[in-house]
Amino acid sequence: MARTAFVITVSDGVSSGSREDKSGEALQAMLSDAGFEVRRAVVPDEIPAIVAAIRESAVEASLIVTTGGTGFGPRDVTPEATAQVLEREAPGLAHMMMSRGLESTPMAGLSRASAGSIGNTLVINVPGSSKGAVESLEAVLGVIPHALDLLSGDTEHR
Repeated sequence: MARTAFVITVSDGVSSGSREDKSGEALQAMLSDAGFEVRRAVVPDEIPAIVAAIRESAVEASLIVTTGGTGFGPRDVTPEATAQVLEREAPGLAHMMMSRGLESTPMAGLSRASAGSIGNTLVINVPGSSKGAVESLEAVLGVIPHALDLLSGDTEHR
């Protein structure tokens, strides 16, 4: 049975219909190719909306990937919203994503993306640019299945 992943696009522009959700589409394609059943949501850059979307998605998803709101802009609040719902942080995943991004551009150092878990759901923030989102997810995609196994209680070493 395929695991469920939610891609939550955090963007005032996409939520208002004035911009296309290119990063959400790219992430959906990657996750579908990796065997996930993918659902999507779009919310504005507002902490209550982001918190609610993450909490609601965590009820049925084993993986949540947010895209957008991880930079230094005044409306970039995804890491703060995510911190309100995470039970445990996974700084190693954020480090992997940052390291991959820095191979492409020094601007990746400005990302404030985070990762962690809520119950048995893994939550990962990635940038809103399609390139940054794809690079970040590629950086951690190989370890996500094992992380999800661990979160679901399968701790046997193979």
